[in-house]
Parts: sequence; structure tokens; C-alpha cells
Amino acid sequence: MSNTEYPIKGSCQCGGVQYELLEPPLFVAACHCKECQKLSTSAFSITAMINVDSVKFQGEMKSWSRVADSGNTSGAMFCPRCGNRIYHFDPNEPSKLKLKPSNLSDTSIINPTIHVWISEKQDWYQIPDGVKVFDRQP
Repeated sequence: MSNTEYPIKGSCQCGGVQYELLEPPLFVAACHCKECQKLSTSAFSITAMINVDSVKFQGEMKSWSRVADSGNTSGAMFCPRCGNRIYHFDPNEPSKLKLKPSNLSDTSIINPTIHVWISEKQDWYQIPDGVKVFDRQP
């Protein structure tokens, strides 16, 4: 991440929501829970945990939420035109956002160092050596 120049631009598929990530994420995680598999239509979803003031958004977004296994609310913001998720949030942690970084123009920062919910991971996926792993949400 040290060679990456900030800000990094990002957008949804249709371009209706655009943003700039102003600084490196606190960490990048891969979540293997069944809900994230549904979200990503893949083996896991990638999240970059960021401070709320390290990103600037433009464009209309809609929200959706569900109650997580922890009992906390898992909120999501997405483009109402193309449906791309832009970020998730926990209303109890207003200073942090869980950015969905695959729509950044420079994806070199996407290197998950944490894998969560490996108790629900796809059998065929091999977790890389040297990363932190958690059976559920830490």
C-alpha cells in the first residue's frame, strides 16, 4: 500500500455514485459468511474498513439494512440505478465505514489481511498463509 497515491477514485457500475478514498484503509478483510456470499455472488465479500472522514461521496444512494447474527444492524448504501453496493455501516459505530473497494480505479490496496466467518467459507477456497482468521465475527 505504500506506493499507492491518494486520493483513489471509485464509482458504481453506472457512474451515478462516485467517490474518492483520501487515505489508506485501516485494514482489508474478506468475509466468508453466507450473507456476504449472496452479496458478492462469490466465495466472499471484500471490505476495506475506513474512517468516515477519509472518503468523499457524490451522487444519490439508497439504504438497506438487516439484523446481523450479533444483533447489531448491518446497514448498506447502494446506487439506486445499478444496485452496486458502495459501503456498509454499523449505526453504533458512526466514525467507521466498511467500503466495498472492488470498484476503486486502483485496486492494488485490496489485499485482505483478515478472513472472517471461515466457518462458512466455500470448501474449495484456500485461505492464504500469514493472515488472521476468525471462525465468526471477531
